[in-house]
Amino acid sequence: MLTARGEEADKVRGFEAGIDDYISKPFSIRELIARIHAVLRRSRSIDEDSQRIQVDKLQIEPQMHRVSANGREIRLGPKEFRLLHYLMRRKERVHSREQLLDRVWGEAVYVEERTVDVHIRRLRKALAVEDCDRFIQTIRGSGYRFSGKPV
Repeated sequence: MLTARGEEADKVRGFEAGIDDYISKPFSIRELIARIHAVLRRSRSIDEDSQRIQVDKLQIEPQMHRVSANGREIRLGPKEFRLLHYLMRRKERVHSREQLLDRVWGEAVYVEERTVDVHIRRLRKALAVEDCDRFIQTIRGSGYRFSGKPV
């Protein structure tokens, strides 16, 4: 929203109405362009989160909440699905338990770090049916990664 009104109450009403950003006059063109780029970055990451990802014979379709391998569906619980999706989107990158808790469970949730291990074990068990458990790798002393390369 681009407006001459700069009072806090006006801004709050705008955000409550659903706007993405609020800028009041006077403003600089550089600031306006920077804010436009920020909104575009946020919308691009939402689109990327919903795209199908395939590695070898394993594929995940986030919009349909579906995981399959060799054309056969693999049933996962909600956390295992989110964990797999997060790892597949960041293939080859090592994630600590703490990072996974923050990104998959959320920062406001307080659970033990070993909770990640339990869900990784469940995820591997479900993927093992189609011999896809090898994609989830433990990096000793660091965390976990998703890799399409053999160990």
